[in-house]
Amino acid sequence: MSGRVYRLHSTLELPLEDVEEYFDNSPDLPPEIENVEVTRRNNTLILKAVAADDNLSKYTPTAQLKASVTENRVYEEEPPRAGGPRWGDEEEEEIPSELVEFACFKGDRETVLQNTALQYPMFLVLREIALIAEKGTLTAITETDGDLDATRIVEGEKRPASIEVVENPSQNSQNGGGVNWRDNKFIS
Repeated sequence: MSGRVYRLHSTLELPLEDVEEYFDNSPDLPPEIENVEVTRRNNTLILKAVAADDNLSKYTPTAQLKASVTENRVYEEEPPRAGGPRWGDEEEEEIPSELVEFACFKGDRETVLQNTALQYPMFLVLREIALIAEKGTLTAITETDGDLDATRIVEGEKRPASIEVVENPSQNSQNGGGVNWRDNKFIS
């Protein structure tokens, strides 16, 4: 299957543990990808495609997904709001919480999905990760075997998306050029 990624924007956030578990469970990868190497460098998570095709030079940089790793406090219940009357020396109950590391796939194509060799198959991996993310959005315009496809996943759920191609150049300049996301549609 051949494909290209033209536009991509991601605001996905999910626990780092979920990403690691996803790859530990041997997911079904696109046939062009033999494996995905998961590497962490300080606060950056890199998911690099390992080509199944031996004809691809070992010196060719394959596509990789890049995420920043942040630490957030997660509460078991909603913390109380500040303010309101406080009576004397009452002790405040501490709400149970823990620090959780999150992988944040945030940015456009060049930030999140890097390098062109195996870029489309690696986008398919990102799309699967988006389906397990409880927070954030993935929107993209891709081409598969000559057909344009719109992808929109919001908080782990596929949503309707469409592409509208406008041929009149004057209309394109009114939209600021390129392809935009507006009213659940990609507008070109």
